[in-house]
Amino acid sequence: MIQKLTTKAIELLKNLIETPSFSSEEDNTALLLEAWFKNYEIPYTRTQNNVWSVHKEFDPSKPTLLLNSHHDTVKPNNGYTKDPFKAIVENGKLYGLGSNDAGGCLVSLLATYTYFYQRSNLSYNLVFAGTAEEESSGPDGLNGLLKTLPKIDVAIVGEPTLMQLAIAEKGLVVFDAEVKGTPSHAAHPNTDNAIYNTIKVLEWFKNVRFDKTSETLGDVKLTVTQINAGKQHNAVPANVSLVVDVRVNDQYTNQEISDYLQNNAPCSSITPRGLNLNSSSIPKEHELVQAGIELGRETYGSPTLSDQSVLSCPSLKLGPGDSTRSHTADEFIYVNEIEEGIDLYIQLLSKVLKEKAVALNTAEK
Repeated sequence: MIQKLTTKAIELLKNLIETPSFSSEEDNTALLLEAWFKNYEIPYTRTQNNVWSVHKEFDPSKPTLLLNSHHDTVKPNNGYTKDPFKAIVENGKLYGLGSNDAGGCLVSLLATYTYFYQRSNLSYNLVFAGTAEEESSGPDGLNGLLKTLPKIDVAIVGEPTLMQLAIAEKGLVVFDAEVKGTPSHAAHPNTDNAIYNTIKVLEWFKNVRFDKTSETLGDVKLTVTQINAGKQHNAVPANVSLVVDVRVNDQYTNQEISDYLQNNAPCSSITPRGLNLNSSSIPKEHELVQAGIELGRETYGSPTLSDQSVLSCPSLKLGPGDSTRSHTADEFIYVNEIEEGIDLYIQLLSKVLKEKAVALNTAEK
């Protein structure tokens, strides 16, 4: 059964690649997920472009484990040499937009959920959710779906981690900052040039450090990523706009980072776009993590953001593929990474679910 599911999962991934699904435009890939559930006669629900299913033996007295990944993509960058919407297999690599981020994870988790759907006496309720708007952190993805799903106690979020165990993930706060000055004609003296005023602000951002270091996630990382000023060569602008990207470790809340920058940054103003993309983690002692370690997987902290940021429960980021390939030209995933991913997901969940199921059966006897 696992081999058949794997073959079907790879076929589904090829179809997903060839079906454009930019964030908020995932209508047709949602139909592909619906078709999977119909084919396996598994009840499901579609909420906007999110497709989700609850295990047939849902028991409110048991904790609930969410299996989640996303089916939206970014837009292809200009460096593509292959058709981003054509699934091409060459030398064991499956090329195409979304193949690595996060189509391989999505179809692997879907195959895993399908495998366990027919199992009974599981120690966790299983819920699968193929969600939208992850790449844009939109309101109609997992963030909005959580109020509809059963209460989630722990989650596996499918993102490319080379099937290693990302037990923590940095949060994100994006700030809009402004540096003001005195506008003037470029030919006249001006000691309050907003662009020159920005130099000391940029130096401050470059050198600022946050004291608390995380054992798993390291330091908070602040980066100025955008700068904009001026409209014509002969006019000194009144202000300079900056965008500041801050990756927050688990030693700070997003609010604490925002308060610090608003009180200390030497710019005219700095405002967070939102504070909801929080750092996330799962204890190393959690049975999911321990099961992964027993399977030879290593733990680490991830610097990149995922839908973990909207979860308030413990969550483990785990999936086939390599994060460094995400959003790159000629994105790809190795076919054998998907095969390994499905196998490892099933082994991992079997360790957690089967052992308790056996214990439950023994107690019942």
